[in-house]
Order: sequence, then structure tokens, then C-alpha cells
Amino acid sequence: MPKPKKPVIEYRHYSLPIDFPVLLLSGERWKISDIKSEHLHFHNHMEIGICYSDGGVMEIKGENVPFRAGDVTFLPRYLPHTTYSSPNKASRWAYLFFSPEELFQQVIKTPQTNMEPNLRAIQASRCVLHKDQYPKVYTLATSIVEEIQHQSPFYRESAYGLLMSLYIELLRIHANDENGVNREQEQNLEHALGQTREQELNSRQPDLVISPALEFITKNYMLPVTIDELAELCHLSTTHFRRKFHEIMGTTPLDFLNSTRVEEACKRLKSTDSSVLSISEQVGFRSISSFNRCFARLMGESPKAWRTGAHMEAQSAKASILAFTGWV
Repeated sequence: MPKPKKPVIEYRHYSLPIDFPVLLLSGERWKISDIKSEHLHFHNHMEIGICYSDGGVMEIKGENVPFRAGDVTFLPRYLPHTTYSSPNKASRWAYLFFSPEELFQQVIKTPQTNMEPNLRAIQASRCVLHKDQYPKVYTLATSIVEEIQHQSPFYRESAYGLLMSLYIELLRIHANDENGVNREQEQNLEHALGQTREQELNSRQPDLVISPALEFITKNYMLPVTIDELAELCHLSTTHFRRKFHEIMGTTPLDFLNSTRVEEACKRLKSTDSSVLSISEQVGFRSISSFNRCFARLMGESPKAWRTGAHMEAQSAKASILAFTGWV
């Protein structure tokens, strides 16, 4: 019997506004078709979705989870998913993207090494929360969207407080689920299936295989790193890692690392008065020449020219370095 074909995974990159790093996507454009995509996808930031009309299905970690109007979806970064509406319907959504570590690391005091849920432990069914069961989650999520849309005085401070309250509620829901997992049942199931650890990894969605490397780059982009080290984090040979990474991300590990460094440099170029040389060193480039060359290739101009133009931008969210935008 032939092996089932693994789904194609797309990576979608969103750059957050520098002055207030929360991206809202809303309006009539954000309607989801009833045609199921052939591809799953994942994002570089956490995604909170609010369904305002109709219903449909979300495919998460290989499971089909129904949704309806009033649901709030909670998807950690690097979690593969796709959404499609019920037949002859087009559900309307609003989406929030943000980085919990960037926003809350100085406020939320937690012993956890990672402020985001463990992808391997999260339950697909708990990624879709209905307002009847979780009214507080729905109220907080819709209030955040309204604050950002209306932009009344102090809207950023209000949205920040609401978003932190929402995120804490989501962490509590996930923590309760994780504590209730019966590890003995999992072990018995693995034994019955006769799966080794390697087989289990290969049977998962492909993006989970390289997620340790993605996490490492996200948190340690400023440090020297080799492809061999990234491959070891993923328990893959260097050759297999390179192939898997390119298959999923559409680029090489080194190019992804450099693009992450350049994006972080853009934040510093716009929000600080540090010199270009100092910023290049802060984000991990070993020489100013390599930084200038990489920056120009990705952004189309020198760091100095980009900084001058960036200060005149009305929409900082336009400063995106990778063309991985598209439908959510």
C-alpha cells in the first residue's frame, strides 16, 4: 500500500508594525472561501482569529475542527492549518498577529522557558473556542479589534492591556488541557503502533520537524549559528535538514536566518538612533559589508536610505522584507 501523500506546507510571513507590534487584518477582504486549499500553512507570529459570520472547518494538526460565528481561534506560530467555509458560504473574519515574547516578556513572570504553548501538546479542538463556553475570550478579542480599528485616545495602551488579559486566558485554557493529558495512554498507543521516535517525527506535519530550528533562529538570530547545529536541533542529518527546510520554507536556512536579522535591523533603524554599524553587529552580522549587501538584496536599498524613507512611512507595517503575505 503506498504511503499517504503528505500535504504541502506554506510559510506566510507577516511583519508587525514597529511602533505598536500588533497587526490587525480585518474588513470585507477577509472572507474565507468554501473551497478547501490544497495546502496547509503556518505563520511567523501567533494568530488570533475571530469568526463574525457563518461557519466551516479548520484543519489543524491533521484534525478537522468545525467553527461557527462567535468562535475565537488560537494558533501558535509554526502550527500548520487551513480554513474553509461551509458549502456556498464565505465566513467573515478578523485576525490579530503578535509575538507574546516581544510584548509580554517584561510583564508576565513565568517559570516557563517558552511563553507559547508546546506545539506537540496542544489539542486541535482547543484552538477553536466558542463564545458560549468562553465568553470572556470572545469579549476580550472583539474589544481588541474595536480598539485598534477606532483608534480612540490611548487605544494602544487599552489594546495592550486587553491583549495581555486575553493571552493569559488562552494560556490557562491550554495549561489545563496539557495537565489533563494521560501520558501512559500515549505510551501505550505508541507501543501498539510500533512506532519509533523517528517514525513518529516523520509522520507529523513537516513543519514540526524543523520547528526547533525556527524557534532557535527567532530567539537567537544575533548569535553565530551553523547549519549543522540547526540540523542537530531537529535530529536530522545536515543534508536532510537542508532539503526539508527548503521544501517547507521555500528558502535556505542561511537566507532565512539573514532575513530574520535584516527584519530585526529594520526595527532598530526605525526606532533607535544607533549607527548602522552598531545595528549590524546587534543583529548578528560579522561585517558591515555583508550587512549592507544582504540588506540591499532584501530591501532594495541601503540601510541608510531605508532608514530615511522609513521615517516618512505612514504605515510601518508596509516595511516587510519577505513576500510571504496572502490569505490567512
